[in-house]
Amino acid sequence: MDRILILGGGVGGTLTANLLVKKLRRRMDRGEVTVTVVDATGQHTYQPGFMYIAMGGERASNLKRPERSLLDHRVSLVVGEVDRVDEAVRLVHLANGEQLAYDHLVLATGSRIVPEEIPFFEAEAHHFYTADAAKKLREALDAFTGGRVVIGIAGMPYKCPPAPLEVAFLIEDELRRRGLRNKSELHFCSPIGRAFTIESVSEMATPMLERKGIELHTFFNVEAIDPGRKVVQSLEGEELPYNLLILVPPHKGAQFLMDSGLAPAPGGWLPTDRNTLQVGGRPNIFALGDGTDLPLSKAGSTAHFEAPVVTERIAAAIEGREVDAKDGVYYGKVMCFFEIGDGKGTLLQFDYDHPPKPPRPNRIWHLGKIVFNKTYWHTVPRGRV
Repeated sequence: MDRILILGGGVGGTLTANLLVKKLRRRMDRGEVTVTVVDATGQHTYQPGFMYIAMGGERASNLKRPERSLLDHRVSLVVGEVDRVDEAVRLVHLANGEQLAYDHLVLATGSRIVPEEIPFFEAEAHHFYTADAAKKLREALDAFTGGRVVIGIAGMPYKCPPAPLEVAFLIEDELRRRGLRNKSELHFCSPIGRAFTIESVSEMATPMLERKGIELHTFFNVEAIDPGRKVVQSLEGEELPYNLLILVPPHKGAQFLMDSGLAPAPGGWLPTDRNTLQVGGRPNIFALGDGTDLPLSKAGSTAHFEAPVVTERIAAAIEGREVDAKDGVYYGKVMCFFEIGDGKGTLLQFDYDHPPKPPRPNRIWHLGKIVFNKTYWHTVPRGRV
């Protein structure tokens, strides 16, 4: 029997499990293959929706479904926290003492936020990387009557790279609609020398920031927050006062991956082959999604395009055949929508060798993102797109 163990019930882990069933259904029905997903909560969360909670257009209750409801009935689900992986004997140890054996291991463990790494972050800064934090940001925006809004990035890499810019554009739009724009300043802080990591996207976004009157501060790497003076400070020595501070919190990979020797400290990102998605050259361990060290967006769409590659490679190993050159190689494909406010958006599509060429923003792309958000539950995790 081939035992496939998937750690993580997010989009990457759920989609991989369901695609494996499609490829290996006959073997599973004969009892030759098992697929098991391990998830800490048993709840599948649509994280891109958090931004819309902050913007007032979504509720947290709409963003969760039981993981069991999204998995094929042939897939086993184990709810529990992983303590460590023991490669020598191919065992995963759970915090409750349970042990799970594997022949093929998929790490879809995502990333975690660590706001505590910056003193006073949790008391002074808002963010939208959890449902609760997004709700608090919404409350702060509702109470805002004017002043200086500072939006920045307090650590790289982080989930959903376009999101901070999107939030800046959407807040500017909201302040205009509420008649508060002339009473407010907006500042966007980037830790690198341009507005966005990808040059072609930055070339699109920078003129928009200028037109909307959002001041861009480059090479602003957040170092500290002074709550007494209401000032955020950068490593480069710049200080910005704020009335409302919105920061992307620092991110790391899963702690148990570092403890197990699979991911190096301090970041905990898995060393992942850019084409095969194997971890550290190991033939039976794969990674996808936010937990990898690949030079790509940490976003659900990345995992969406990685899952078929992991599936094909595991299936080929089980069936004793060559990997299909078309389905079993990842070329860095990513696709995501990009909100710019005013009911408009654009689309980012790219891979390792082809940077995005965003089309002119319009209402169609904005509506496309709204439709995708609503249809996600019926399509992506189930492997229907």
